[in-house]
Amino acid sequence: MTYDSKPDLHEPPRRRPQLRSWTFQVVAGFDVPPNMRRVVLTAEDIDEFAYEPGQAIVMMVPLPEGGTGRRDYTIRNMDRSAGTISVDFVLHGDTPAPTWAQQAKPGDTIEVKGPRGGTTLRPDADWHLLTGDETCIPAIAHILETMPEGAKAFVFIEVGDRNGEIALKTQADATVTWVHRNGAPAGPSELMNEVVQSFPLPPGKGHAYIIGETSNVRRQRHTLIARGLTRDQISSEGYWRPGRIGGHDHVDD
Repeated sequence: MTYDSKPDLHEPPRRRPQLRSWTFQVVAGFDVPPNMRRVVLTAEDIDEFAYEPGQAIVMMVPLPEGGTGRRDYTIRNMDRSAGTISVDFVLHGDTPAPTWAQQAKPGDTIEVKGPRGGTTLRPDADWHLLTGDETCIPAIAHILETMPEGAKAFVFIEVGDRNGEIALKTQADATVTWVHRNGAPAGPSELMNEVVQSFPLPPGKGHAYIIGETSNVRRQRHTLIARGLTRDQISSEGYWRPGRIGGHDHVDD
């Protein structure tokens, strides 16, 4: 999931991986409290769609000035029996992707590429640490829903206030903590990094899944490495950052 904002004119071009293209058709769209729009999609070749919870698709979203723009959105769930996937869009202003989601009606089509992303469950870990902000709720919710029974998980999600909290279902042994900004804007801050700094690392080999605003993700990654986690124990992706339209950042430094 991504926020739309002004383009970063200084960002160097990245070599994008070759992803499979799909033509998805809208089945339904409806609001999901407190501030999301869920769009249900299908495709003629949906039986060939293989992904892991936490991965995303690249949607070619119509732009107001014409043409399309790439937008990365996490797969919220898949119903194999119905042959559909669902994608949640944070409603955060008059920007192309949320606007498309609100206007999408059954029968509309959209080009999609993917799936992509490496922030997926590591089944061999003794415990799991997940952190993110509002844009990460679909990914975190889907990972939790598909975790095996009894898996040990510690989840921290940053939202504006208690109105941003939702119920999360899981069979895992999960402790979920909502971290409130209390009036501060979403974006670069020390809020979640301070949570990670004070989190008591459990015994055994853990794995951390750190997603959200890119600079916040990088801070948390550095903190966990300083606390003794190895780089291969951390999956970290920047879902968005101020000054960037669409895309996401691979945070591996």
